[in-house]
Amino acid sequence: MTALRNETARARRVAWLLLTLFPAFVAAAPAPRAPAEQLVGIWGSEPRLGPEVHGELTLVRSADVWRARIAGLDVPARVEGKKVSVVLPGGQGELRAMVAEDGKRIRGHWLQPRVLMSGMRFATPVELRSLQADVWRGEVAPLEDRFSLYLVVQKQPDGSIGAFFRNPERNFGNRLMFRVTLREGVVRLVATSGGMSFEGTVDARAERLSLLFPQLDRTFDFTRRDRNQAVGLYPRTPAPGPYLYRPPIAEEDGWATASLADVGMDAEPIRQLVRQILEQEPGPNSAPAIQGLLVARHGKLVVEEYFYGFDKERPHDLRSAAKTYASVLIGIALDQGAAFSVDTPVVSLFPEYQGGIAHLDERKRALTVEHLMTMSTGLACDDDDASSPGNEERLQDDVADWYKYTLDLPMVTAPGEKGVYCSANINLLGGVLRNATHTWIPEFFERNLATPLQMRKYHLDLMPSGEQYLGGGIYMRPRDALKLGQLYLSGGMWNGRRVVSKQWVERSTAKHSTLEPGRTYGYTWWRHDIRAGDRVYSEYEASGNGGQLVMVVPELDLVVMFTAGNYNHVSIWRKFREELLPQFILRAVNTR
Repeated sequence: MTALRNETARARRVAWLLLTLFPAFVAAAPAPRAPAEQLVGIWGSEPRLGPEVHGELTLVRSADVWRARIAGLDVPARVEGKKVSVVLPGGQGELRAMVAEDGKRIRGHWLQPRVLMSGMRFATPVELRSLQADVWRGEVAPLEDRFSLYLVVQKQPDGSIGAFFRNPERNFGNRLMFRVTLREGVVRLVATSGGMSFEGTVDARAERLSLLFPQLDRTFDFTRRDRNQAVGLYPRTPAPGPYLYRPPIAEEDGWATASLADVGMDAEPIRQLVRQILEQEPGPNSAPAIQGLLVARHGKLVVEEYFYGFDKERPHDLRSAAKTYASVLIGIALDQGAAFSVDTPVVSLFPEYQGGIAHLDERKRALTVEHLMTMSTGLACDDDDASSPGNEERLQDDVADWYKYTLDLPMVTAPGEKGVYCSANINLLGGVLRNATHTWIPEFFERNLATPLQMRKYHLDLMPSGEQYLGGGIYMRPRDALKLGQLYLSGGMWNGRRVVSKQWVERSTAKHSTLEPGRTYGYTWWRHDIRAGDRVYSEYEASGNGGQLVMVVPELDLVVMFTAGNYNHVSIWRKFREELLPQFILRAVNTR
């Protein structure tokens, strides 16, 4: 004990000498390095989560026996008249198609398994061509299940180690900052607010960080990246030099292209806008995450820029901007003589439910197709109210029939009395379309909209029943999505071909209802007044969560599209319309 006390006293004297006689030495001594500091830098993970089945599909007929071969699978095909169907074991995929009259082509859709990141299934168009007698072959290219994650670890001013996530596809981790600790190879990330946390391991030798994401029931493996390798973290990779405007390149998708000068637009405001996007640095705070910018004037594509790992061939989630296709399809059906009108009571168009619709009173009997398109049904359905019986989040797999569920909702107001944002209202138009045309909606979409608009690649989300969900969520090439605005700007024409009547275009974009706070609505089109300088322009648009905007300014013969990843952050993406559109794009238009 005496020896121990002597060692302690000696240590105290040494400490006193260091602190009093050698302060400069003490100040210069480095602070102990936190173990987590070795994680500082950029980490990236870009797994492809599926689907497993894709690639070359071959159909072979031998006498009356058909077989399908894809991805190592060899299964029977079923043929009924001109209809061909293939169902893979284990729910790995399904083909629904028709043999052309001349027998040289088989066209239809491939239904893929549920996508992990969105929880939905999708239908993708596919075409098989005859190689020889009784053999057809084509390419199956389902929606790729992507979930890119970037983890940026930084040393904070107080010496602690912090981190934030960036996710281009779904904005996972938005507005969250994490404290990082590392002990004996185990890393923990704990959110500074909100209670979210993650735990994983670090392999220092392999420079691999593995984190378990309980919400996704999956472990993601991250590897170190530098600035030139983080494709989805920065607007452009590698770091770009000064931005140089170039006109879009023409290709076989129906778009004529031109320069800004060719259509009477000044390139400088566009350069300023793109430079602003390119200068955006990743950080813990929410900021604009513009992933695509397209501009067409006088029917010609003049601006086409992509950011954060997106490009012209990568389909983008349109979210609720895809709702607008619902009214387009209804208009086409009416143009073709479908046996209903906008004033037809909705209940009468669902004979399969007659006698079994809940809460059927006089108000519900008076609900019309127009009320669905204007979100003024009066049903207990409000996507902005989590407790609303018709909130979109309640449309899950345990609801077998989403049409019936919506029709069974109680009424809270008379139809037409009040506009309330409700995805289920728009989706119910799908049941109207299906019953009136006796056609699977993806087939109707392909034949009457995708084909005449020369769309090249798209994926339609499906309900548990296998029917298309019209409440939003189509994945589409931005060049193809921009055509929706051009179609309406041109009065229903695309490249000289009538797709939908001019009367329907005019009626759809007129004011029919008002949704709080004072937003006016047509038939699934939003309507706004845009001030640019001393001018005010009327604008209508298809609008989706995150910043998916197809905006039409008729007076300037202009169509603009933004795609973005600011999901659930409307205060950011509404500025695309309210600030970026007038300050840069409208300012570029020569109105003299």
